[in-house]
Amino acid sequence: MASLFERLKSDCADDWQDYTHHQFVENLGKGDLPLTAFQDYLVQDYLFLIQFARAYALSIYKSRSLADMRGGLGGLKAIMDVEMDLHIRMCERWGLAAADLESVPEKSQTIAYTRFVLDAGNSGDLLDLYVALAPCMIGYGEIGARLVDQQVDDNPYAEWINEYASLQYQELVTATIVNLDDLAAVMMTEARYPQLKSLFAAATRLESDFWQMGLDATDDAAASRS
Repeated sequence: MASLFERLKSDCADDWQDYTHHQFVENLGKGDLPLTAFQDYLVQDYLFLIQFARAYALSIYKSRSLADMRGGLGGLKAIMDVEMDLHIRMCERWGLAAADLESVPEKSQTIAYTRFVLDAGNSGDLLDLYVALAPCMIGYGEIGARLVDQQVDDNPYAEWINEYASLQYQELVTATIVNLDDLAAVMMTEARYPQLKSLFAAATRLESDFWQMGLDATDDAAASRS
């Protein structure tokens, strides 16, 4: 039987393809993504991760078992101790410290996505929250695993790709998929599935919007110079 994630991914195939094969992603893999696009994305993604850390903290509060609490804590630690450290390391090369990053205003795409996820968790239960989180947590791992095998030599974005292709992150992806199934076994009915699919599809589209935000930043920078 397919996992809940595989079912959601299959039923939202067009949205998933648009997200995981977005022009931003493809250019990143080829190493020819404009630096302005990646810089804008990475700074906003740091702000995004602050809100996602709050979402995982919420998952601990929403948990009904110690095992679920430990799962939420694992996701929280992965964000705060791994992903955010990667962003800080890369941004420091451009002269941006963590304090500088936190002072940057959130763009509308960042606000739309993170508040959508937090609302899903606040208004729903743990399964709603994890379904809304799934496109980010699982999708980045899928993208990293695909790009690492096809990236060009001396790709300036190799560190980002390698982080999400790493064994540590891939294990987190597997744990996320298993956790969705464990929750669904207790909390999901067929009558509820359309609502979960709607959550998943919306979060996936918001991921695409987030990539597009980076590309749009390059266009904005070019327009300001003309």
